[in-house]
Amino acid sequence: MSEQAVLCSVDNGVATITLNRPTVLNALNADLMDQMKEAVQRVADDASIRAVVITGAGRGFSAGADLSSSSAGGTSTAGETLRKRYHPVIENLRGMPKPVITAVNGVAAGAGMSIALAGDIVLAAESASFLQAFSKIGLVPDAGSTYFLPRYVGDVRARAMAILAEKISAADAHAYGMVWKMIPDDALQDEAQKLARHLASMPTRAYALIKQALNGSTERSLTEQLELEATLQDQAGKTADFKEGVAAFLAKRPPNFQGK
Repeated sequence: MSEQAVLCSVDNGVATITLNRPTVLNALNADLMDQMKEAVQRVADDASIRAVVITGAGRGFSAGADLSSSSAGGTSTAGETLRKRYHPVIENLRGMPKPVITAVNGVAAGAGMSIALAGDIVLAAESASFLQAFSKIGLVPDAGSTYFLPRYVGDVRARAMAILAEKISAADAHAYGMVWKMIPDDALQDEAQKLARHLASMPTRAYALIKQALNGSTERSLTEQLELEATLQDQAGKTADFKEGVAAFLAKRPPNFQGK
C-alpha cells in the first residue's frame, strides 16, 4: 500500500491538503502526485467545501521532484509524467470553483514552487524561500512556472529566475508580486486557516466566476474581456448569494451566504 503522502481534512467548509513526506521536504514522487491529483479533484467536486488550503508537513512546502525516487517518473518520459500527474493538478487548482490558498512554509522549489504559485492567494512564512531549480540539473521550468512567473514578476525577473536558479527569499517574493502576504513562521498555519474560514463564509459562486474572469484575461482583448465580464455578471446576478447580499445591505445586517 502506498504511503499517505497527501493528507486531506475538512472542517467547516475548509479543506486542508497537506503534502506529507516531511523527511524529504515533501519531494514530489509518483505516489504523492497521484494522491494529490485525487485529493484536488475530490475537493473540487465537493460542493460543501468552499475554500481550500494547501501546505506542506514539517520544515518545507516542497523541494520539488524527488530525483532519488524511481517512482518519480518510472519508465515514462518526463513529458509523459508531467502530462499525467502534474498538469491535472495545476489546471484543477486554477479552474477550481472555489478559492485556493497556498501556505508556503519553508522551501518551495522546482515543481513545488509551481504548485505554490498555482494558488489564488499565496501566503508565505517569513523564512520561506522559492527556487526555480530546474536549470541546475539541465531542465526546463515546468508545471506552470513559465506561465505564472512572467505574469507575476514580469519577463525580466522571470528570465533571471529561470536561468540563474537563485534562491528567492519570502521578502523578495513579496516585493516581486509572487506572494500576497508574509506571515511570521509560527502564525502561518493559523492565518491560512483564518483566511480560509472567512472565504468559506463568503459568496463561493462569485469567487468561481472571478477566477473564470481572471484566468486567461491577458490573452483576451479589452472587448472580449468586457463581454466576458457582462456574461459572468449575468450569472452572478442570478445567484442566491447576490440576492442575500443585497437584502443584507438594505437591512443593514451581516449577510448569510450559502455559496449558491
